[in-house]
Parts: sequence; C-alpha cells; structure tokens
Amino acid sequence: MRLPRQDVGQRPFIVIWEATQACPLACLHCRASARPARDPAELDTDEATALMAQVADFGHPAPLFVVTGGDPFQRPDLETLVRRGTELGLAVSVSPSGTPTLTRDALAGLRAAGARAVSLSLDAADAAGHDGFRGVPGVWDLTARAWRDALDLGLKVQINTTVTRRNVGDLPDIAAGVRDRGALLWSVFFLVPTGRGRALSALDAAETEDVLNALYDLGEVVAVKTTEAHHFRRVCLQRDVLARRGEDHVRALGLGPLYRRLGDLLRERGLTGRPQRTRRPPLRVSAGNGFAFVSHRGDVHPSGFLPVPAGNVRQRSLVEIYRDSELFTGLRDPGRLGGRCGACEFRAVCGGSRARAYAVTGDLWAEDPSCGYLPGSFPRAEEGKESLAT
Repeated sequence: MRLPRQDVGQRPFIVIWEATQACPLACLHCRASARPARDPAELDTDEATALMAQVADFGHPAPLFVVTGGDPFQRPDLETLVRRGTELGLAVSVSPSGTPTLTRDALAGLRAAGARAVSLSLDAADAAGHDGFRGVPGVWDLTARAWRDALDLGLKVQINTTVTRRNVGDLPDIAAGVRDRGALLWSVFFLVPTGRGRALSALDAAETEDVLNALYDLGEVVAVKTTEAHHFRRVCLQRDVLARRGEDHVRALGLGPLYRRLGDLLRERGLTGRPQRTRRPPLRVSAGNGFAFVSHRGDVHPSGFLPVPAGNVRQRSLVEIYRDSELFTGLRDPGRLGGRCGACEFRAVCGGSRARAYAVTGDLWAEDPSCGYLPGSFPRAEEGKESLAT
C-alpha cells in the first residue's frame, strides 16, 4: 500500500468539484440524483475560479482537481474553467457523462484548455446492459467513441465501473475491455446507498470480499483501484503476506463461490496468471483524509457519497474547512471509529467507508457493513506493515 507523500492533515491528495447536477441521463446509481436543468444557485464562473484558487492555496504540489457532475459539459463555461485552473497550476481532469455533448471537438477543446485526463463510466459488458443502467439508449456507443477519441487526442483515460449484484458477473469482460482498449486506470466503485443508488442491490460483505480478492488477482494485468471499498487495502496487505509465505489465500481468507466464478472468468480471458505490469498498490486516501468534495453550490463534504457538509466555500476558504473543521479532523482520527472498524488492527490503513456507514446506520463512525472481517482473525497482520510504502 502507498502512503501519500504530503501531510493529508494539511493538504488533500485530490479535490473533486461537482460543477453541476444537470445531466440528461437517468443513471440507476446516481449519487447526485441529477436532473435535466442547471441549478441557478450553482457556483458561477468567477466563484468557480475562486474555488480553484483556494485549491492552489494548499501549496505545491497542488491537489489533483477533478471536475464532475451531473454532466460538466452542461456548463457552457467548462473550457474556460479548465483553462483558468490550468493557469493556476492545477492538474485538471474532467468526468463527463456519455451524452451527445461528449464529442471529439468537445474533448479536443478540453485538451487545448489544459485538461490532463477524462474519466468515463462503463457499467456493463455490452450496450444493452450499460444503456439500461444509464437509463438512456445510445450511451454505450457515445462512451466507446469518446474513449477512442480521448486517447487519440492525448488525454489520459480512467474507466469507472459501479459494481452491484446486477453487473458483478460482467466485471471480467469489462476488465478485458480496459486491457484491450487501453486506460490509465480502472476504478471500481462499490455501491453506497445514497441518491438514486438506494434502490439498487449491493453486494453483501462475503461477496464484496470475493470481488476485492478477484481485483487483486487482476492487478498484474490491469491497473485497478477501488472507490468506497477501503478494505481493499487490507486485502492487498493480507495477500502480500500470504504470497510471501506461500500459503493458499482461498483457504486462509475463507473466500467463497463468487471468487471462484470470477477467477475462472478472469483466467479464460487471460487476465490472471501471466503478469504484464507492476502491481499498482492502493493509496491510503479516504473521505476527509486526503479527499475533499465540493458541491455545485459550494458545500464542502468529505466525499461525494457522504452528504454531511463541513462549510461552504462562499463563506469560508476550502483550506480552512479541510484543515480545521471538526468533521474533517475527526475523520482523520481512527480512534473515533466504532464497532468492528474501531477494534480492527487494520483501522489505520483502512477505516472503512464512512459514507456507507452513514448511509446504512446514520452513524458516521459505525462499522462499514460491507466488510465482513473479524478483527484479530488474520494472525500475521503485523507482517503486513512491511508492505507499506511511500
């Protein structure tokens, strides 16, 4: 596991700004519950520029800055904002939706304005599944075209996938697509029941453990990370220890039938067993702990999936909110954690999803219900410390 080089109590690794909630899609999992029209209370161009100046005020190197939505292309000033952020010294990326606004010319405009990368969502292995998840026909084709165009224009591409019971069997085919088409990173999001995502069926704790271990197996072929599955860090440490000892991870970790099914599919697609790249260790960044989210109205949250504000950039600097607010400083203290998360020997490197704990229990500090690990049950946890790296 990698540790951030900067002091995350003073400077986040990444800041994500929800530029708008406007979006013509009707995605089943949308945390923003996006709507067709823009909110008149959005940060305007000058206010958004002031926000980016605040991000730059964290110091060098500045946090990564991601413009998301809704669909950022619903803002006519998007190119202007990317250019201003770049001039302020920020590494700006954009996370657009697969809509008719996602054209080659639009991507070229972002590139010319200074954008470094785009992230695109792919939530099924075929057009029918993806378009059904996104609620609008044709989104698969628009996304596939944008993927090709972005790479051709010199933009880095990250592919995002939200995993639920509905699409978990598609993960090996999506991974094969990431390998074959090329992407900087595959980010697998584990469902947090917030926004429209409350209506979807998430994996249970045992299934989540199986998927995380399958993603670990994939890591020598495809660069993969997880979002809202911080226990992937524990899995990586456990697997490293077991590999060094030559022990059977399936038996030692009690993995189940979903792991075996996904493993078979990964092997069939040539995605395991033949290392092709250096494994990308997960980075210890989580809600409020190296991460900040700013809403379209300027409210500052520890995560886009955690609807608890700590302040607003219209009234107080993002730097002050991140460094000094009770919410953010509390999230950087593993001693605040309760339940199994509080008792866990891996709590300092994991901490569980605070967003999921809050969404399910209403308690920000409760244990993460998607983690089934029993504290103390891995007898060689201390050996995992050898795998920590900066």
